[in-house]
Amino acid sequence: MATTAPLVVPALKKHTATVIWAHGLGDSGAGWMPIAENFRRRGRFSECAFVFPNAPSIPITVNFGMEMPGWYDIVRQRVRLMLNGSLSHDGYRCQRPSADRDVQTSFDDLAQAHDQPGILKSRDYFNSLIKAEIEKGIPSSRIVLGGFSQGGAISLFTGITSPDKLAGIFGLSSYLLLHNKIKDYVKSESTNKDTPIFMGHGNKDPMVKYEWGLDTSKVLREMGWAVDFRTYKGLAHSADPTEIDELEHYLDERLPPLS
Repeated sequence: MATTAPLVVPALKKHTATVIWAHGLGDSGAGWMPIAENFRRRGRFSECAFVFPNAPSIPITVNFGMEMPGWYDIVRQRVRLMLNGSLSHDGYRCQRPSADRDVQTSFDDLAQAHDQPGILKSRDYFNSLIKAEIEKGIPSSRIVLGGFSQGGAISLFTGITSPDKLAGIFGLSSYLLLHNKIKDYVKSESTNKDTPIFMGHGNKDPMVKYEWGLDTSKVLREMGWAVDFRTYKGLAHSADPTEIDELEHYLDERLPPLS
């Protein structure tokens, strides 16, 4: 995968754990580094390194083929729309349905929008990042994988299909990729079946629908995962301070200091 090297916020003390944090569509690893820098200023997670990968620039079909950083293409079928031409910070073009036609995409409809080759390529890339940390001497059981939007989606998919036992998996404003085929990728005795998953989602998200996140948590629970799904009232497609505080608590539980 042609991508620039991840940005890294190193551990302050002996490196015993790693968080791999993936950005969303149209963003970069630098967009989420301030959270790790805030942890540093408060003396939090001093044994933990934070790795912020950068997605390659690829054409995004739903955005008229515009190239932007993305972990996979979004190939949702288009309908007649009036466009205001603006882009959200996560790269999705803001769309307003024409007056005579409402546009809704259900969780099941997402199956038509999945770029399977791109998803699998990114999954392999994230597994290589996990392997790189293991080669540095960090046990996979001290690695958390997660992200926001597209980054959260690829993290959920990679985490539940990874051959390496992870400490945690989180997805913010995200959803399950290839959910109609997910049992083809998850072994019956998944290495991470007892790895707790944290999910957070705003109930006013106009881009990655709240219902997609909620349905994702239901599918994962039906498959045997323990999912802590948090709802943030009034939140659109963004992160919330309370959400980050609750994610911090999750990281505390999954990556306690060893010294």
